[in-house]
Amino acid sequence: MASSVDAFSNYRRSPVTDENLDQNAGGLEQEKARRLSAIDALRSSGTNPYPYRFDRSHTLGEIRSAHGTIEPGTETEVNVAVAGRIMLKRDQGKLIFATLQDRSDNIQLFVSKAVVGDEAFDAINDLDLGDWVGASGTIMATRKGELSIKVSSLQLLSKAVRPLPDKWHGLTDTDTRYRQRYADLIGNEESRRMFAIRHAVIASFRRTLHERGFIEVETPVLHMEAGGAHARPFLTHHNALDMQLYLRIALELHLKRLIVGGMERVFEIGRVFRNEGISTRHNPEFTMMELYQAFADYTDIMDLTELLFVNAAVDATGTSVVTIDDVQVDLAKPWRRVRMVDLVTEATGVTVHPSQPREDLVALAEKHGVKVEKHHGPGKIIEELFEHLCESSLREPTFVTGHPVEISPLAREDRNDPHLTERFELFVGGRELANAYSELNDPIVQRARFEDEQKQKEAGNAEAGTVDEDFLRALEFGMPPTGGLGIGMDRLVMLIGGAASIRDVILFPTLRPEVF
Repeated sequence: MASSVDAFSNYRRSPVTDENLDQNAGGLEQEKARRLSAIDALRSSGTNPYPYRFDRSHTLGEIRSAHGTIEPGTETEVNVAVAGRIMLKRDQGKLIFATLQDRSDNIQLFVSKAVVGDEAFDAINDLDLGDWVGASGTIMATRKGELSIKVSSLQLLSKAVRPLPDKWHGLTDTDTRYRQRYADLIGNEESRRMFAIRHAVIASFRRTLHERGFIEVETPVLHMEAGGAHARPFLTHHNALDMQLYLRIALELHLKRLIVGGMERVFEIGRVFRNEGISTRHNPEFTMMELYQAFADYTDIMDLTELLFVNAAVDATGTSVVTIDDVQVDLAKPWRRVRMVDLVTEATGVTVHPSQPREDLVALAEKHGVKVEKHHGPGKIIEELFEHLCESSLREPTFVTGHPVEISPLAREDRNDPHLTERFELFVGGRELANAYSELNDPIVQRARFEDEQKQKEAGNAEAGTVDEDFLRALEFGMPPTGGLGIGMDRLVMLIGGAASIRDVILFPTLRPEVF
């Protein structure tokens, strides 16, 4: 036992558990005060309750993987040093059984008074749930077959001042779970699983793209112009240059500048910021992956999108099958491809197209209870009809294609219909997960699109873009035919992990300020 034994031996108490701890404000403060007294006792004895390091030989997951099948009652001579947090502890007289948890797994500590001695045994018994400890010993299995570490010595690594959430239920209040993610991760295995899936999904994307010759890059978060998407930006101010800047709402325009520069295949995984509402599908800051591939069009990008999703699901969960509305869907099967105008036509029974008179589309929208703003043109009205009547019904993976030019200022015109664009949005479970184009690379047409966006903004459309002169200058140097793709990584993790809210897949989602 480490030198903290003596100090703990001087500090005897009755065990405090979640069952007998009064978790009201007074009870919590009493428990914190008791634990702080234990820290004082340690320090008075010359022991640091927060030592600098510990030499761990194995993670708990590694031990379970290598020794999880040993026979009940087996004692090995394999020595290990492990570290983790004490989650459960029970005193059986001359034996203590404690559950130790690290990032990878949990394993039982088997502490025998006959092995560690009376003094060390009492000190270990005085540890609290939530304390971090390092333990050395040999691997064994109890007579009931429980994989365990027979402890020969144990050291306190960090004293927990605040007691853990209820050990059976964890944090049940969702707002508290999101605010105190640290406590949620301690006691909620589902949260730990979800963020392991998130890591695996992002790692899978990088691996798939690297294998196909894409270069990962980093582009500015602070932008002179808020472009690349229709969204309200966050504003900030640069003091030294005395200038207004925007937090980026998309990664697109800087990445396409790199295609102009000859990098040919680039991608970025990064945070973007949109000053909009909060819901189960929206958080003001979220993670996007955008890629651009020279000499490709949007049909090539459809194929790449399917590959990225399938690989991510398999790498994160071992299968390409996900659950949507309690129905299992195999992402490896070909996805439906359908034009936006055809979906609206199916939903309304009336043929729609951006070439139609605006008043006809206004009347159709009013018939279906869709609000139309003064600055909405025919293409925007069709999009509003789609969002109101069609979007939520797209449960299985569906590429919605052929968006009107009006709502796609950065996409090329469809080679067969000048009123539509070579663009797709991917919808799964009624949510948009991806957006892609055959990228517009004609600087003259792009300027006209930007100027139209500027007029829309001046007419009251706060989400419309402006004229980005530097991007236009880049296009004038020549951008090859290019396919581009943006994927909302948070929503993809929701799909693969089966999460109901975007807050379940973002470690620290945006919340109202907490009152302390």
